[in-house]
Amino acid sequence: ADSTFGQEERRWLPRWYQRFEDELQTRKLAAADVDQASVVRFLKSLVNQGIPAWQRLQAAKAIEAYHAKVLSDPVSGLEDIIQQLAQRARRGNSVGESNNVADLSLLIEQIDLDEPPVLQKVRREARVSGLMRRTELAYVGWIKRFLTEHSESAESLNDVSGDRLPEEGAIRKFLTELAVEGNVAPSTQNQAKSALLFLYKSVFGIRLGFLDVTPAGKTERLPVVLSRNEITQLLDQFSGLKRLMFQLMYGAGLRHLECRRLRVKDIAFDEGHLIVRNGKGDQDRITVLPDSCRNVLQEQIRVVRARHAEEREYGGGEVWLPHALERKYPAASSEIAWQWVFPARQMAKGPVSGKLRRHHVSESFFASEFKKQLKRSKIGKNAVPHSLRHSFATHLLEGGADIRTVQELLGHKDVRTTQVYLHVMNKPGVAVKSPVDDLL
Repeated sequence: ADSTFGQEERRWLPRWYQRFEDELQTRKLAAADVDQASVVRFLKSLVNQGIPAWQRLQAAKAIEAYHAKVLSDPVSGLEDIIQQLAQRARRGNSVGESNNVADLSLLIEQIDLDEPPVLQKVRREARVSGLMRRTELAYVGWIKRFLTEHSESAESLNDVSGDRLPEEGAIRKFLTELAVEGNVAPSTQNQAKSALLFLYKSVFGIRLGFLDVTPAGKTERLPVVLSRNEITQLLDQFSGLKRLMFQLMYGAGLRHLECRRLRVKDIAFDEGHLIVRNGKGDQDRITVLPDSCRNVLQEQIRVVRARHAEEREYGGGEVWLPHALERKYPAASSEIAWQWVFPARQMAKGPVSGKLRRHHVSESFFASEFKKQLKRSKIGKNAVPHSLRHSFATHLLEGGADIRTVQELLGHKDVRTTQVYLHVMNKPGVAVKSPVDDLL
């Protein structure tokens, strides 16, 4: 009979809590035993029954109201769940209507409940916002470092809330110290700044003014480029899948991660190109498919098809899908088109979903081999797998390719990013003879 609730709310609040109470009795739990995990378990059961997000939101609000108003014992972390359900309800209840959807498990179960609540909140918001896994890990790392520096003890992190965050001046001081004392790269400082802005604005809805921060000194560095002879020398030392990855990174200008994330559907043999999905900045682009890779790629895809067909017979064959595709198209994850071109040898649990699947090869699969062969070849350059992409761009420009074409193949937003390769070309436009050659 609380006057803060309208007539319509007073009608459905007791119904939903009674339904929750019935489940508690089934599990032989008392109201005092209710915690975040038991609420999530109940809401997941509603997902499996096909209950839409707006009704699950009602159920969560009913549980919150009863424990806060009647028992005077609020359930910790329940406000975060309500916030996520409210966002789903506003998106038209499209999430959670399929019995195969495990939206709450994606947001809750794979988050370490022993972490400080503020970091759990950051992870949930990052996943709802569709941030990449690497971005989530980087943001959590910077936020934890920032809050730790402004907390009296590790335990005090558990008390961080929107009204107990450090002042805006603390952000300026933290970022300035990174640049001045930490001597970090500009990109590192920008990443830390983005993480803290995400904490204040996206997680807690706190508006910040202009951050007058001392920028990190930006040093212009030329990319490491391998000559054509060095590329040939290195390539001859690779074999199998690693040789194919080498050819694609150098022959198509792929980043290391883009190469590892290639899927069967991204190889357009008839059109003669590769489609790079979710590249840097979550952008898609089209690049050239090297003719020398065609036969080897086709053979590799035949191997992938055979393994996938075998795994499907045993109920496996699923892969991770980006963004909300898995929720929209539940069967797509087991289709051959979505399988990785470079699958890992063993299956592993996903870091977010927790599902046992076959992922693409790890970063060390190619990087460690590249480092070993570079050392063996005695090439005196500090090259890494990304140097193959630099070499691709430089050699195209040396061969007379238009810089705008190279820009599109690389996926650069600004042509000035591509122009850096003009500075490392063998013939940057003017044939200059050293004066010492005239003396000798």
